[in-house]
Amino acid sequence: MYKNDETKTLSDLPELTRGLLSGETDEIAVMANASALIFDLVPDLNWAGFYRSSGEGLILGPFQGKPACVRIAPGRGVCGRAFESGEPIVVPDVHAFPDHIACDSASASEMVVPIRRKDGTPLGVLDLDSPTPDRFATIREIILSTAREIEYALG
Repeated sequence: MYKNDETKTLSDLPELTRGLLSGETDEIAVMANASALIFDLVPDLNWAGFYRSSGEGLILGPFQGKPACVRIAPGRGVCGRAFESGEPIVVPDVHAFPDHIACDSASASEMVVPIRRKDGTPLGVLDLDSPTPDRFATIREIILSTAREIEYALG
């Protein structure tokens, strides 16, 4: 399935994220480079990107992968629920998740992490999709640490 040393290989992702985003103040540039880095370095993803808070739910932000749903209503799907709760959600099987929004029918698992600015205001969510069931079980903590580096860069 995955290399036994995948966690070790990806353990540098938070540090690489910090280095890549260091000194950048534009939110779109930070999200664009972060999604590109994650998509490039994390094997077996079919989507990596952001949904931003729009006041009327979430709106598509910078991403890597196939075209995606543009707007997500408050509380809908994995992204809407994670944003609303303020807590990360890891879904091993999206087909078993009530109200899952299937932007790409190839997705089998998903991880969504709420992203906040340093002042605590919600920015949106980091959304990762994989065609493999339970893809994020072994790398959950690495993705959470990477998300914290993205938040730090967003100031």
